[in-house]
This record gives sequence, C-alpha cells and structure tokens, in this order.
Amino acid sequence: MILNELFERAKPEYQDLEDDNTQLTKDDLRKTRLTLKQINKLRRMNDIRTVEMQQKIKKVQTQYGPQEEAGGMGGMGGF
Repeated sequence: MILNELFERAKPEYQDLEDDNTQLTKDDLRKTRLTLKQINKLRRMNDIRTVEMQQKIKKVQTQYGPQEEAGGMGGMGGF
C-alpha cells in the first residue's frame, strides 16, 4: 500500500467488483484463461502505473535535486 492511498480516494478504474471472480471453489479444476478484455485492462493498468511512476520520479528529483543558485547580493559570499 502506498502512503498516498490513505489520503486520496481510490480511483474507480482500479478495481471492478463485477469482474472480480477470483474466489475459486473445489470444482474449479481447470486453469483460468484470460480474456481479451482482461488482457486489455491489464495493459491499461500497466500504462497508468508507468505514467504515475514517471510523475513520482519527477517529484522526487525536484524535491531532492540540486537547488538553483539565487544570483545577486544575497548571502555572506561577498566578504
């Protein structure tokens, strides 16, 4: 779980309760097969995750990256 998930509402496209049929019974002997709808949904979710990760990396780089030098007469560098 990501810390931001505690403060932000869940995005509606992350989980579809109608498609959530992960509960297996003892009568289910065959392997489950992915449908094209499920494969496309997984691909879209992966694309969203990569975009979110790139945005997160940009935020971290701006937060912890080198600070811009303020030009001018500020500071104690002139003495």
